[in-house]
Amino acid sequence: MVETAALLSRVARAALDLVLPPLCLNCKAPVADPHAVCAKCWGDLRLLGPPHCAQCGIPFPHDLGEGMKCAGCLSRPPPFAVARAALAYDDASRDLILGFKHADRLEAVPLFARWMTAAGGDALEGADMLVPVPLHWQRLFSRRYNQAAELAHAIAARSGIPVEATLLRRRKRTRSQGEMVSAGQRKRNVAGAFEVAAGQRAKLKGRRVVLVDDVLTTGATLTACTKTLLRAGAASVSCVTLARVVRPLSLTL
Repeated sequence: MVETAALLSRVARAALDLVLPPLCLNCKAPVADPHAVCAKCWGDLRLLGPPHCAQCGIPFPHDLGEGMKCAGCLSRPPPFAVARAALAYDDASRDLILGFKHADRLEAVPLFARWMTAAGGDALEGADMLVPVPLHWQRLFSRRYNQAAELAHAIAARSGIPVEATLLRRRKRTRSQGEMVSAGQRKRNVAGAFEVAAGQRAKLKGRRVVLVDDVLTTGATLTACTKTLLRAGAASVSCVTLARVVRPLSLTL
């Protein structure tokens, strides 16, 4: 019975591919499998991994040894335990990410979740829950979906970690962080923007939380969310994002 079902699945897949051949999620070139990128686009993407800062995950130019942190984390430690990202946000990844974020390209979510689960292994290990960075209800209404929540649910399907999509709320509508030109503006923009409802605090108390978002730029949003969760009783907060902006790195204080 299992073999018959597998055969029928392969036949159905082959028939579908004849009618709607799978295309690269980025450039639309033909590919062998759905939810994939072609070899050229794959080669252009910069996937992130070690060596990197043990806390914020920013890439190091060479291996500095286990547990080493960047100058920024040493001088101004962020409130989150660790932050990990799957991709560098750059010219090669921008269209792929913006298509998902603003143009309903949700077919890319399974691939993104696979990358994020691999990149965020140490952040996800031992986690009690995944919490997506929330949108204000007005922005959610206009966009129709929260991209962070889509990623969180896909990661949950791979990792088995439950999602608490309503635990963290955006209590005020802020301007898009993309409109802010400096880290200071981004920090002020999200100050006081998030809250945990009183009725949800018992669910959070003593738990290890993983925040999920699409892009880490300056870290202002993740920092504001992390502080809110810690004040509400979370034992620790780590962060996993699809991509991050990678700026020139200073290795000295």
